[in-house]
Amino acid sequence: MTVELEFEEKIAWIFLKDSEMNLLSMKLLREIYDVLLKADERANAMIISTRTKNFCAGADVKELKSLSFEEAIKWFEKYLDVVRFLRSVGKPTIAAVRGYCVAGGNEIAMACDFVIASKNAKFGQPEVRVGSTAMGLGVQLLPLIVGERRARELLLTGKILSAEEAYRMGLVNRVVEDGELEKSAKEIAMDVIENCSPQAFRVIKSGLNFWTELSMINYEIARDLTSLVWLSNEFRERCEEFLSKKKFKSRDFFGINR
Repeated sequence: MTVELEFEEKIAWIFLKDSEMNLLSMKLLREIYDVLLKADERANAMIISTRTKNFCAGADVKELKSLSFEEAIKWFEKYLDVVRFLRSVGKPTIAAVRGYCVAGGNEIAMACDFVIASKNAKFGQPEVRVGSTAMGLGVQLLPLIVGERRARELLLTGKILSAEEAYRMGLVNRVVEDGELEKSAKEIAMDVIENCSPQAFRVIKSGLNFWTELSMINYEIARDLTSLVWLSNEFRERCEEFLSKKKFKSRDFFGINR
């Protein structure tokens, strides 16, 4: 298994340990979702973290560039299963982040109720640099968290933020020393479990999701647009350049009539 599940008191700890960067493959997404369902059966709170140096550096582009349209649809739908679960489950979800938390990894963190970051954590949506999109939650949820102007900068430049920068933007709840990461995440989980009404928590969370999702585009539109981008020659060429660590080839931008 590339996802580890442990129970401590009433908390489910979910650790990604697929690889150093925990790249999101279809296999890893399936395992994350299956573990979330198992955790939901027993736990009152869930903390998702990593056993490696990095939380998650997004999708496995080597896998993405080889997908057919039908396979891309299935990949995106499984990813949506994960983020929808984290946003909708009626109990606290916490991302405890160290190292890189970018692209799909940052979207998984954004889907959680709370984000705790170690001082070495890095956040961002660099998909634009590889020729992909951030249509899962990046384009939709990031502007609601950090504001449209800052979201445009992050999404349209692929800028990577330090933990402190992410905290100042409101993307992170707390920044702690790396050795305090799990302890701090547990403190938040136990505070909610011991002091908050489960029914009220669930209703408030549902209300928050309702109002934010009024501003979000249809998930199926995001899925289809992203899948089409993944089939494009430009995306596959940029993936090859990225994987071979070559300088990205300069390409012309589209005008209003193109």
